[in-house]
Amino acid sequence: MSEIKEQIFSVSEITKSIKFILESTFEKISIEGEISNFKAHVSGHWYFNLKDEGAVINCTMWKGVNNYVFFTPADGMKIIVTGRITVYPPRGSYQLDVRSMKPAGVGELQAAFERLKQKLSEEGLFDEKYKKELPSFPKKIGLITASDGAAVKDMISVAERRFPLVELLVVPTKVQGAGAAENIAENIHKLNLLNDIDVIILARGGGSIEDLWAFNEEIVARAIFKSKIPVISGVGHEVDFTIADFVADFRAPTPSVAMELATPDIEELKSFIKDSYSLSCDIIERTLENYRSELEEEISSYAFRYPLEKIRKYSQMVDLNTYKIVQKIDKRILIASNRIAYLSKSIEMHDIEKSLQKGFALIKQDSKFIPRKISFNINKPATITFYDGKIELK
Repeated sequence: MSEIKEQIFSVSEITKSIKFILESTFEKISIEGEISNFKAHVSGHWYFNLKDEGAVINCTMWKGVNNYVFFTPADGMKIIVTGRITVYPPRGSYQLDVRSMKPAGVGELQAAFERLKQKLSEEGLFDEKYKKELPSFPKKIGLITASDGAAVKDMISVAERRFPLVELLVVPTKVQGAGAAENIAENIHKLNLLNDIDVIILARGGGSIEDLWAFNEEIVARAIFKSKIPVISGVGHEVDFTIADFVADFRAPTPSVAMELATPDIEELKSFIKDSYSLSCDIIERTLENYRSELEEEISSYAFRYPLEKIRKYSQMVDLNTYKIVQKIDKRILIASNRIAYLSKSIEMHDIEKSLQKGFALIKQDSKFIPRKISFNINKPATITFYDGKIELK
């Protein structure tokens, strides 16, 4: 009886067989699970795990393919992915090559919305103290919206009706689907680089939560918060709320209302000017009437009835004051003259020449005058000055 020989595979051979079986069997498969360890690589590829309560599978979604995902995946989010199973022989592991991704129902998007709302609220992005005031008369408004949508037409119509003086700058923007959030954030940044934009309006028409999801992305929320220009959010219909609504400086239920918030009503301005004109005319009339009454009262007073008496009275006052001034001046001149005479007399009394004329003499020794006998040195030369000359003593 011949012995059956056992077949032995190499590692490469068995891995190759497993690869063939798995990849051919699960060429296209949809899996539902929860995201964990999500990582967006600098290369643009996404790496994450898909798990449930019993197992985990590694997943990869390549750059270019993930551009068609309209939301940003996050850990804890339940999703449905479609792709194929691949085997990586060097590690002996299998993974899911993801070709498409969507949330596992509207409830999952709503849960992601609430998580981000809670996070940003705790950081203070919704606080009233950061809200900026709108200018009363904007010169230029930047519109971040789809250039071919109904929203931009409605806003232009409202601006032309309410305030035709304002200039509108339409920035064509992707407002739905993959890449929309990045495009919105980029355009907010671009408008902030300009120096003549007074207000920014984010706008798009209504839609499902999936359609409006770009305005629920964190990148958009932070771009709005960083904007130095006031931002009005006019996204969807009145019942629709997005993260952008909470961060924006003002929230409008529709794009049309957003434009109404940003612009004054020219008819109201005309009415205001008309009312102000009428009020000003009334005030001027009343003021003139008051001055007219005061003027008539002054004209009928004693001074206007007897003008010469008034003039004579003030003329007498001028004469009296002039006499008083002249008297004071004369008195000051007399005092000054007496003072001058007294000083002149004192100077004359101390004149040396007159003292010499009286018989006095000046004795000088060592270039000094000798006032006393005790100061005179008989052994030194001296000079005696008389009125009529000098004598040198040697």
